[in-house]
Amino acid sequence: MNQTKLVVIIPCYNEEKVLPLTAPMFLEALQGMIDKGKISDESRILFVNDGSRDDTWAIIKVLAAQEAHFLGIAQSRNRGHQNALLAGLMEEKGYADITITADCDGQDDISVMEEMVDAYHNGADVVYGVRKSRDKDSFFKKWTAEAFYKLIRKMGADVVFNHADYRLISARVLEALAGYKEVNVFLRGLVPLVGFSSANVYYDRHERLAGESRYPLSKMLNFAFDGITSLTIKPLRMITGLGLGIAAISFLGVIWAIVMAILGRTISGWASMTCIICFVSGVQLICLGVMGEYIGKIYMETKQRPRYVISERTFAETPGESDATDK
Repeated sequence: MNQTKLVVIIPCYNEEKVLPLTAPMFLEALQGMIDKGKISDESRILFVNDGSRDDTWAIIKVLAAQEAHFLGIAQSRNRGHQNALLAGLMEEKGYADITITADCDGQDDISVMEEMVDAYHNGADVVYGVRKSRDKDSFFKKWTAEAFYKLIRKMGADVVFNHADYRLISARVLEALAGYKEVNVFLRGLVPLVGFSSANVYYDRHERLAGESRYPLSKMLNFAFDGITSLTIKPLRMITGLGLGIAAISFLGVIWAIVMAILGRTISGWASMTCIICFVSGVQLICLGVMGEYIGKIYMETKQRPRYVISERTFAETPGESDATDK
C-alpha cells in the first residue's frame, strides 16, 4: 500500500450550483488513484469556503458528513482566491505528502491529477497543469490571457505560460512556501520562485459545468497588476528610465529655446506650451500612481495582518495542526 498522502485543495466561492456536480468527480479520481496504489487511503479532499454568500458551506458540511474523504474549512469572510488556496495549503502542511490545488468549476481536467502524481513519483516536486491551447476561448479572452502572461514575464516575474493554479507541490516545497510571509499573495509567481524540480502536464480546459465565472475582466486586470507589483520592481525601473528620457528631451528643448532666443526667432503661443505641460503632467501622474501602488503594498505588509482566518471546520482540530488564524 502506497503511503503517499495526497490532499486536493479546492477553493469555493458561491459554488452551490457546481459543487454537487464536481465533488463526486474529484472523489472518483481520488479513489481511482487509491485503488491503483498510487496514493494512501488517508488521502482527502479539502474544500475551502471563501466567505460564500450562498449555500456553499452548507453543501460542504453535508458532503463531509457523508464521505470520510471530504473535509471542509470556512474563512471568516471572503479574502480572495489566492488567500483561500493559501489557507488550504497551510492547513495541510505537516499532514500531506503532496497537495494538488484545483478550481471547483470542473474546467480543469480532473483526470490529469493522476498524471501529476505520476510525475511526482518520477522525481518532480512541483507539477504544473498547463493548458494545451486556448482555441475554445473567444478572441478577446484568448488575447487578454496571453497578453497577461507575456506582460508579466517581460516585467521579470517567473511564471509558467498558460498555467493558472492547477498544480501539485510536495511537502518540502510547501514547507519552503510557508516561509514567504507577504500579504499580497500571488501563488503563480511564488511557487516558481521557491524552486525545486518541476514538470508540466498538459490538458484541455473544459466549459464550466454550472454557475458563472468568478473572474470578469475587471478582476483579471486587478489580478494581473497585483501579480506584477507583488513579484517585481521592474515598473519602478521603467519609470526611472522614462524620467531620464524625458529629462534628456527637456534638456535638448532648453538648448533649442536658448538658441532660438539668441537668434530672435521666438514666437509667443500657448498651444505648444499647453501640450508640453499636459504631457509632462500626465507622465508624472502615471509614475506617481505606480509608485503609490508599491507604497500601498509596503503599507499593507508592515501591518502584518493575517492573510486568512478560519472560522469553522467540518472536523475537530487536533494538536499540531495549523492555527485558525494565519501567522
